[in-house]
Amino acid sequence: MKDVTQLSEGWSLCHEEALLPARVPGCVHTDLLTALVIPDPFIGHNETEIAWVGRRAWSYVTELHHSSGHERTDLVFDGLDTAAEVVLAGESLGTTRNMHRVHRFDITGRTGQLEVRFDSAYDEADRVRALTAERPNAYPEPFQYIRKMACSFGWDWGPTVVTAGMWRPVRLEHWSTARLAEVRPLVSVDGSTGRVELRVRTERAANGTGRQLTLRASVAGAGAEAEITFEGDEVVLCLDVADPALWWPRGYGEQPLYDLDVTLLDERGDRLDTWTRRIGFRTVEIDRSPDAHGTGFTFVVNGVRIFARGVNWIPDDVLPSRVTPERYRKRLTQAAEANVDLVRVWGGGIYEDHAFYDVCDELGLMVWQDFLFACAAYPEEQPLRGEVEAEARDNVIRLMPHASLVLWNGNNENLWGFRDWDWEQPLAGDSWGEGYYLGMLPRIVAELDPTRPYTAGSPWSGSWEHHPNDPRHGTHHSWEVWNRLDYAEYRADVPRFCAEFGWQAPPALATLHRALPGERLAPDSPGMMHHQKAEGGNGKLDRGIEHHFGLPEGDFDRWHYLAQVVQARAVAAGIEHWRANWPVCAGAVVWQLNDCWPVSSWAAIDGDGRFKPLYHELRRLYADRLLSLVPTDDGPVLALDNQSGSAWRATVVLRLVDAEGSVLHEASFDLEAGPRSVTRLTVPGPLLPKDPTGQFLVADADGLRAVHFSVLDKEFVHPAPRYDVRLDAQSGTDAIDIVVTARTPVRDLLLQPDRLAPGAVADRGLITLLPGEEARITVRGWTDPDAAAARDALFSVGAV
Repeated sequence: MKDVTQLSEGWSLCHEEALLPARVPGCVHTDLLTALVIPDPFIGHNETEIAWVGRRAWSYVTELHHSSGHERTDLVFDGLDTAAEVVLAGESLGTTRNMHRVHRFDITGRTGQLEVRFDSAYDEADRVRALTAERPNAYPEPFQYIRKMACSFGWDWGPTVVTAGMWRPVRLEHWSTARLAEVRPLVSVDGSTGRVELRVRTERAANGTGRQLTLRASVAGAGAEAEITFEGDEVVLCLDVADPALWWPRGYGEQPLYDLDVTLLDERGDRLDTWTRRIGFRTVEIDRSPDAHGTGFTFVVNGVRIFARGVNWIPDDVLPSRVTPERYRKRLTQAAEANVDLVRVWGGGIYEDHAFYDVCDELGLMVWQDFLFACAAYPEEQPLRGEVEAEARDNVIRLMPHASLVLWNGNNENLWGFRDWDWEQPLAGDSWGEGYYLGMLPRIVAELDPTRPYTAGSPWSGSWEHHPNDPRHGTHHSWEVWNRLDYAEYRADVPRFCAEFGWQAPPALATLHRALPGERLAPDSPGMMHHQKAEGGNGKLDRGIEHHFGLPEGDFDRWHYLAQVVQARAVAAGIEHWRANWPVCAGAVVWQLNDCWPVSSWAAIDGDGRFKPLYHELRRLYADRLLSLVPTDDGPVLALDNQSGSAWRATVVLRLVDAEGSVLHEASFDLEAGPRSVTRLTVPGPLLPKDPTGQFLVADADGLRAVHFSVLDKEFVHPAPRYDVRLDAQSGTDAIDIVVTARTPVRDLLLQPDRLAPGAVADRGLITLLPGEEARITVRGWTDPDAAAARDALFSVGAV
């Protein structure tokens, strides 16, 4: 049986003729941080002070001594970041130039000092650029010339922290006769029968040639078991499972998973190698049929059409080796608790660890997986071409067992970039990646993983016959709104599937205080500007605030609150409109769920893991049942969007209310929205505001509320909000309820819990109350409760 030895201990990082203790998996930055050689790049302006780290060569060393009775010993690196040479006892085993691949070296019978030498990623990129010639990109860094996490070179939400090191595990594998080199389970469902078609390839040791090998496989708990004898190095074995329980996205059913066990046996029946993964039985396709509205893009799982409620995922830390299985589980559980059912792994990051996809399998989070190309023209010549193909094959095979994986996507924004970002003229006919997205990658997916759909890019209209980002065809990215317009313009289009859109907001106040210690915070203070990476980002934040509220002069707390309100309202404007137009629009994927450091960005969860109001708003917007008042050219429309599997019958109370909270007109409507459907009602004339500056609409049904103001906040005559605050302790828990009772209308009331204590968490975001109504906000992590402190942590529209 194969033996495995992890090589996580005993490594040293060579620095200034000294050996620093090193951690594997890890990277140069984490080791230098531990040794106090560099400051934390997340604090202040330290990012610029440690830029030298990414421009130097580095070396790791350890003494490698091993003995084994096996015929073969392999040294296996699950991830080398990035341009590396592996040297054992003074002899080079080989070089690497791809962070996203597994590298394996035969070291049978060899021991001595093991050294892994890393060249600067900048130097490697320069060498490749000299071979392939210059290509345009969206940022002034050379990330398209090296197969490395692109956003380590910085992005419009991320710092430039160019890493090097053994970022994934290193191990020795000792084996004899043969090992399992590749296992590909093609899982399908045909009627009441589930099928696992196992395609297996072996690697044989020198004396394994010609020896009989047998493959045995079983699906645990399903009564399916079979075996087959190899006639060469490859074999196909099929397992049929009667009446398997189907895997569903969250909200549509359960997520049953089955252990798939594969064993390689020799002619005596002795085990040589094993492989185990969890699989799920389900079908997935994308309906891209043309219709009267254009070309659709609708996920269909187990025959059920789905409105995808998604988030874009970036690496959760710019130093990805620090992301643990526990951190994956926490962040993805937060996504599920916000009613997310799809997570898109964005193409400027990494293929995440198995732990990420394991949690998605368990939680029913569909995974849209980008191949790792983003915002640049990528050369298709060697040496990159061979690396791209090997990388794609490695990761398709590695990830395909996961039931949560529902889509392979060729790139992020490169097809759009070619058409709209002035690439064509400077390229002058040079390759730019089209051959990857429309040739190589679909060929690899069709060969290795034909059970899943592939799309060439995001956005992509499906054909050059249409503009790549045409909202009427395929997937669409909506960035013109954030960049130049008011968020109301999200309602101007009904995209078939909006795969990116979003609005920025600063992180929580406690996150800012930790990242910018001692700084007197202002929107344009030095630290705030350094932790704002988007071009013109603060100007766009100010534009959004000014348009709706006017800019608060000299009041950072007010600016901070309003920026977070605008973010939540902007995302709500898009999702409410698009959900109301289901099934023409079949999904929204907000940019973005998470951050990789403390920064002003589009994230719902900031770089320290604190919730912005947007997070709580997503929980409302992505709930199975959404009540909304959607502005249209013909006046506001009441929409009941029901994405649950049962009918929604509701009595909706619609009220016209004046600025002081008096009800001017009220009507009730008994409405029904069938399963996975939308019911729309144009608001009747008597309920429409006659004085838009002093009247607004409120709709209530089944504990849900929607409000509609016909004019901007700064045009509405908001009275000074008045409310009472009291504290209720929850018996037997550490939770405190902050109870707010409104005496006037209170719009977008927000408790910022980190103002009470850095670790405090609240269970609610923005709340709108009418006079006499009460809101109960539960806070945990607040050890010194005080009603005055609670009042100071509350903000609302109209307050000064």
